[in-house]
Amino acid sequence: MFKRIFLFMLTNVLVMVSVSLILSILGVGNYLTASGINYQSLMVFCLVWGFVGSGISLLMSKFMAKRMMGVEIVDDRGQYGDLVRRVHALARSAGLTKMPEVGVYQSPEVNAFATGPSKNNSLVAVSTGLLQQMNSDEVEGVLAHEIAHVANGDMVTMALVQGVINAFVMFFARVAAFALSQAMSGDRDDDRPVTSGWAYHLTVMACEIFFSFLGMFIVAYFSRIREYRADKGGAQFAGKQKMIAALKRLQQKIDMVDDSQDQIKAMKISSKKGFMNFLSTHPKLEDRIAALERGM
Repeated sequence: MFKRIFLFMLTNVLVMVSVSLILSILGVGNYLTASGINYQSLMVFCLVWGFVGSGISLLMSKFMAKRMMGVEIVDDRGQYGDLVRRVHALARSAGLTKMPEVGVYQSPEVNAFATGPSKNNSLVAVSTGLLQQMNSDEVEGVLAHEIAHVANGDMVTMALVQGVINAFVMFFARVAAFALSQAMSGDRDDDRPVTSGWAYHLTVMACEIFFSFLGMFIVAYFSRIREYRADKGGAQFAGKQKMIAALKRLQQKIDMVDDSQDQIKAMKISSKKGFMNFLSTHPKLEDRIAALERGM
């Protein structure tokens, strides 16, 4: 339930920085004039390529999830046949016409995620730890939540949000890099443009990484909103009590994670309050449980 957005954002940052570096080296984009930056042309340029980067990340999302997580696709004839049948039954309840792929990956963590470029090309993956440590009703609650993400088109929605963020990241990175290059050029005698050297390209990359980090706060905010909606969908497809039971079991497991296991906790939801909560892609579990108990 916690890896979907992390994997997407990581892929997106890598794709966007790579695209930007190639564009900078090739000199694509006519937003620089003799008098400086043409901001209207730069904004159009950034919108086009910002959405291209997000779109590539979306198209790659299933492939990257399988490779990075070691997901094994399973069918209804093998060891995980019951899992596949449950996912497909929930998918039909959600009105999906094409069944998602179902995968299992080896991990002791209690986790699951849904990803894919569209409702008709999706993947629902669960960890072996989740299957071993949750009972039947709790597993169904988790699966229903992930199916709700697919049915709600959350990956496409988040790709659109990320596309807007990408555009502004590219825009401000180039404005900042141009301003820094101008300031650092001083009174030099040669006539080379300030955007012609490696220093400028590296400055653009550094600025993009910095502004991408800031953009993650906005992406995380929209992700938290979508989580509440997926909880509501999960309660509709599997039943409210199963959805609440799944969240309570997750809360129990997270509370058992030792404070020294920072790497594990970073992928999940910390109940501690603090500034970094704004980077969390999921609301606190107690808030999600309370929302379901209130009837959303």
